Amino acid sequence: MNFHAVMKKFLMPLALLACCLFPTLSAQAADATANGYLDHPEAQKFIAEIQAEQAYPPAKLKDLLRSATPQQSILEAIARPAEKTKTWAEYRPIFLTEERVNQGVEFYRQHESTLVHAEQEYGVSRYVILAIIGVETRYGKHMGRHRVIDALTTLAFDYPPRSAFFRSELKHFLQLEQEAGIDLNAAQGSYAGAMGYGQFIASSYRHYAVDFDGDGRRDLLHNPVDAIGSVANYFRQHGWRTGEPVASLARRLGEQARALEPLLSSPTRPQKPTRSILELKQAGLLPDADLPADSAATATRFLGKDGPEYWIGLQNFYVITRYNHSPLYAMAVYQLSEALQRKLSS
Repeated sequence: MNFHAVMKKFLMPLALLACCLFPTLSAQAADATANGYLDHPEAQKFIAEIQAEQAYPPAKLKDLLRSATPQQSILEAIARPAEKTKTWAEYRPIFLTEERVNQGVEFYRQHESTLVHAEQEYGVSRYVILAIIGVETRYGKHMGRHRVIDALTTLAFDYPPRSAFFRSELKHFLQLEQEAGIDLNAAQGSYAGAMGYGQFIASSYRHYAVDFDGDGRRDLLHNPVDAIGSVANYFRQHGWRTGEPVASLARRLGEQARALEPLLSSPTRPQKPTRSILELKQAGLLPDADLPADSAATATRFLGKDGPEYWIGLQNFYVITRYNHSPLYAMAVYQLSEALQRKLSS
């Protein structure tokens, strides 16, 4: 094999890797005119799909896509999510701060009756609901700076790795105009198109949002009461078990723990709890909490500030990863909920 063939074989995978790690706007999007995304080939296909499905008025859809602006910053953000690039030592300080706990206490005192009602109605810990809103948006103070239509079109038409998913979310978003009274041109959210206090993507908004204050509208963008009830409903629908623990710190026992390594799950990938507490104990991992021997669990080693930390996650820990598919995220929510409960109980 000659030099050029060797270099071609070596460079082609690197080029593919670079496309995945550092995605860029398509030529059509980069050359966008006053027509925004309207003339993009993928947008034209999308328009045809919507027309065939009679899912949204064609003229309104064209106006909406004409207003949509391609965003390179969105492609860069989705290529480096904190849950995939940081260790627990780096991730934890983002969310476990005195300021965020104090803000949570203030939010709790403003909405205590709603949080208690949600806990009673759905069986989900009020402190976990509070922590979700705290991690997602600092209790509604930072709900995203991107227009949702810009985020969803950029990702649907110029992010091939997940274009099918975001095209589907764009379809769900269109339905929220009628179902939830959302102004599709004005709605703002995250770089991935998540909205409101709890950062619901469009499909989750449609499936799990509730009108918790009974005013006839499911408003997660402006109404903290609906947001609290909707987070609780999401957790109940995904299998939250009332009154059961979430996780427990654990101790690894020296030589006995050699059998533990094959049982450890990844700190960046969620896993259903399939090991028993007894099995983990026999492998040399002892939970600090008193947990039933037959409880289903996962064991994860996180790289903390002072070295490895071993945690046992139970069903409710797994349910938190249904909200955001990251054990790091679930651990941040759990620890913030514990900190909030301690502060509010003191």
